[in-house]
Amino acid sequence: MISYTDSADNITSEMLSGFFVGWPNPPSEETHLRLLSKSDEIVVATDERSDRVVGFITAITDNVLACYIPLLEVLPEYQKQGIGSELVRRMLDKFRDFYMVDLVCNTDKVAFYEKFGLRAGNAMMRRNFENQSGR
Repeated sequence: MISYTDSADNITSEMLSGFFVGWPNPPSEETHLRLLSKSDEIVVATDERSDRVVGFITAITDNVLACYIPLLEVLPEYQKQGIGSELVRRMLDKFRDFYMVDLVCNTDKVAFYEKFGLRAGNAMMRRNFENQSGR
């Protein structure tokens, strides 16, 4: 059974293996735990049978008007089970009364996010891949 929480309090770095597939310089499990702990909002999916985190979504917000969702990840072996959709639904519910909820995604993910009422737009970004593993 998959359970969901909005706290990193009971998560350990050992529960966070297997994420950031395909990243050339992925964060360590310890850095991953720090990013969950320091995000303004999170939703985490855990497989209760294995006590393993299988998905997460993070948000940064001013808690007034704006929210940015930088990360949504589901372990490959848990994809196509509705976990990512549930993570997005729960996060968007937290910000249902906000003026703007923004995220940046690859073109192949646009249709996924459109199901939740998000619309494609323009974005500007800079990626420092040498810093991808975190500070």
